[in-house]
Amino acid sequence: MCSGYQRVGGVVMRDYVWKSSLAKYIQDHIAIQKAAGLKFWQQEQDLQRFDHYYFYSGYQGTKISMEAVEGFIYVNGESRNSWRRKEVLLRNFGLYMKDLGLEPYIPVVKTPESRTPYIPHIYTKTELHRFFSAIEEYPDSGSSSRKIVDAVLFRFLYGTGVRISEALNLTIADYDRSTGIATIHHGKNNRDRLIPLHSSLAKRVNTFLDEFHKNHSLDTYLFPSSKMLKMGKNVAYDHFRDYLLMADIPHTGRGPRIHDFRHGFAVENLRRWSVERKDLLNLIPYLSAYMGHSDHKATQHYLRLTAEIYPEMVEILAAECMDIVPQGGRYCENP
Repeated sequence: MCSGYQRVGGVVMRDYVWKSSLAKYIQDHIAIQKAAGLKFWQQEQDLQRFDHYYFYSGYQGTKISMEAVEGFIYVNGESRNSWRRKEVLLRNFGLYMKDLGLEPYIPVVKTPESRTPYIPHIYTKTELHRFFSAIEEYPDSGSSSRKIVDAVLFRFLYGTGVRISEALNLTIADYDRSTGIATIHHGKNNRDRLIPLHSSLAKRVNTFLDEFHKNHSLDTYLFPSSKMLKMGKNVAYDHFRDYLLMADIPHTGRGPRIHDFRHGFAVENLRRWSVERKDLLNLIPYLSAYMGHSDHKATQHYLRLTAEIYPEMVEILAAECMDIVPQGGRYCENP
């Protein structure tokens, strides 16, 4: 039934022929996820397997039964990570079918993640003030540009939610000062994306370009090392630890990490949208695409984190998107 293979962005995909009575709905669901900016490669392959299983197991119609769903998810011999991945996938697909007025069985995401959960550090406003003040108060050095670069780098991380590796890969050419938009090339999952900056951050970056990068070529790294080469992540982390110490923010083997600025960015946006009564179901795909997530899983876990940090948000989040807040566990995205 499969006529061949095609390579999509470095991933070999089967040229699959759909067979089951769910085929149209599955394909539409995949198209919606991709239109939202997600690559959805692994998920598409899993949904092809579900279509194959549904057809050859003799299931018909669109009223998907618990037996059909759980029979596909809980296959003996497969890892618990595979079970969890399929729970999340078929839960999201089931919610999509439900929105269409159909009656699918919607599984609960109950299989725990095998990795040790990491609880990110979400900075208070007071901590952020002390942290950025520590950078400004760091001793000047005539032979080092560290203080000048770090003052903009860490504000950029806090204000955009990009990964540290993505920020350090940026060159001057990757930032359009006329629009205040940075372009991330070949980010995680080999994805390119545009990062619009808040006007206050764009103003700071523009001043940084005028003063620090005045005579530098377009291929110069935007946030370079003291020798004007690419700054290493370990160097950035060492600087980060210095500022935490100066700001009297405790650090243990569990963090805080630079990556926690990214968690904070997502949580703050979800908190603000909740307070403003924005349509979270429509905004979450945009946040996923902006942050470069390969699917909505990471973004959905930020909903749970938001509710844990801001208990007053629970009622709002439950009313707006109770069906997509993950049940149990935490998501840990690698930097």
